[in-house]
Amino acid sequence: MSKTDIGSMTLLELQAFAADMGLPKYRAAQLFSWLQEKGVRSFSDMQNLPKVLRETLAETCFLPACTIDTKLCSALDGTTKYLLEFGPGEYVECVVMRYKYGLSICISTQLGCKMGCSFCASAIGGFKRQLTASEMLAEIHTAQKDLGERIAHVVLMGTGEPLDNYENVLRFLHLATDEHGLGLSMRHISLSTCGVVPRIYDLAKERLGLTLSVSLHAPNDAIRSALMPVNRTWGVEELLRACRAYTQQTSRRISFEYTMIDGVNDSDACAMELADKLHGMLCHVNLIPVNSVRETQYKKSRAQRLRRFSELLEQRGLTVTVRRTLGEDIDASCGQLRAKKLDAQKPQTSPENGRLQRG
Repeated sequence: MSKTDIGSMTLLELQAFAADMGLPKYRAAQLFSWLQEKGVRSFSDMQNLPKVLRETLAETCFLPACTIDTKLCSALDGTTKYLLEFGPGEYVECVVMRYKYGLSICISTQLGCKMGCSFCASAIGGFKRQLTASEMLAEIHTAQKDLGERIAHVVLMGTGEPLDNYENVLRFLHLATDEHGLGLSMRHISLSTCGVVPRIYDLAKERLGLTLSVSLHAPNDAIRSALMPVNRTWGVEELLRACRAYTQQTSRRISFEYTMIDGVNDSDACAMELADKLHGMLCHVNLIPVNSVRETQYKKSRAQRLRRFSELLEQRGLTVTVRRTLGEDIDASCGQLRAKKLDAQKPQTSPENGRLQRG
């Protein structure tokens, strides 16, 4: 018999769940507090519940077994990166960044990624499964408990494509912003997508008030399709139509992420084409020096090229920022730590005798 994912339930769902068990309504509120506000990982920790109820819950329900496999702390800027394990071989990453306004966490939404962007390590090792809402919440609770500090800003930009796990992500958003749980502000949450166009329209209808970031990375189909396979399904023009519709329906500005890769997408011509494509849209462009990933040969754009690209966009009326690189000394970019862990666990061929060995 499969167990119930009680940590992904809303308060109303917990009330119905408690009623089915013949429990008074206030037990649902107690459960919700333990699960969403305190983020407990064991039913035995729910001390204000009767022992027999805790035992029953342990037999019929489950909580994500989120443990810290690896923790890296940057000596440069205080960024902390976690490799978390949900089960044997099930690793996800999250990164906590320190800003003047407080702590921000970048969480994963999938075990692996289907999208296969050529400059990103997230798809290395392939896609395994979707993360549940309770598992996404567990990433935040685990980091908060380890650091002993509250995290008030969340970015869904780690391993995986959030809009490819739409229902679970939507449930996570509602739970994370519940005033009786983590109590996060929707305006302090950013969701990054590589461009799953139908779901952008769906998200617009929700009118959630979050910040939508779109990984664009190129001004045209020729370059973007080479970098991002998703563009072969939904091209640049189709993606930008969805983005315009999103801004019109929500009155929320979109952030376009643009990874700057030397000699690939950082020319003057690319800058001017990008400015033409985004003209008149409620948006800003976030330029990101590409991360060094050992499986690719991509290099960061030179500093003068980055400045020139930014200036060309600004001259054409766009708001531009250049992302500050954080955690560079601890492989803080998406997928790098998980990829190393999975690689270390692969059978290795011994150069001496040709036998397979475990890394």
